[in-house]
Amino acid sequence: MYSKEHQKYLKKIKITNFLVRLTQISIITLFIFIWQYAADNNLINTFIASSPKSIIETIVNLYKDGTLFYHIWITFYEVIISFLIGTVGGIIIATILWRFKFISKVIDPYLTILNSLPKVSLGPIIIIIAGASTNSIIIMALFISVIVTIINVHQAFTSTDENKIRLLKSFNAKPYQIYFKLILPSNYKNLISSCKINIGLVFIGVIMGEFLVSKAGVGYLIMYGSQVFNLNLVMTGIILLALMATLMYYLIVFIEKIYSKNH
Repeated sequence: MYSKEHQKYLKKIKITNFLVRLTQISIITLFIFIWQYAADNNLINTFIASSPKSIIETIVNLYKDGTLFYHIWITFYEVIISFLIGTVGGIIIATILWRFKFISKVIDPYLTILNSLPKVSLGPIIIIIAGASTNSIIIMALFISVIVTIINVHQAFTSTDENKIRLLKSFNAKPYQIYFKLILPSNYKNLISSCKINIGLVFIGVIMGEFLVSKAGVGYLIMYGSQVFNLNLVMTGIILLALMATLMYYLIVFIEKIYSKNH
């Protein structure tokens, strides 16, 4: 049994979490209400800004056409593949840089330079090399996400408490033992944060890639809508992207909670 003080503390946390969720939902609801009110009373140009009702109608039309979930799945597939490759690959490369300090010092300026490059400028080169296909989109997303993942994770690994590392070394711990027993467990929050950042970067890369080469996907809907001046379709695509990013974010939060409970 928990003490009364601890029960009060847990109750306070639950109330705070409830208020946070309530405030988040209230902000979104209020924004949608104001948006629709402004559209109904001609306070905004609905041709440019669209409206919640128009977006819902567009989603319904896409559903009736049988293309809604097809476009969502195409983008979701590209995002998931890019996210998994970028995250796992970034962690592996960051691990190599942590293990081999010489390689880290050699590679560090190149990572900074590559990270500062405007990735969209590499689009034509990627298309020539990989072709106008899903591969180009995934490569574009990786160019944007993997470098940031490497930098963030490597920084987290190198910031691990040196005293703890020395303590393990005093017991003749091998590098892999230090890595799995100290480095990874002590940096799981940093890894989760990198995953959350990676979601946004992957979505940016995928949409940029779809703008360039795709014939399907949410990015294609946005590009096509802008070309035919269907701003309702453009806004619908943006809303769909926001919903997809939210789903991915809360999936990572869910995984984080499960890990925290088991550790």
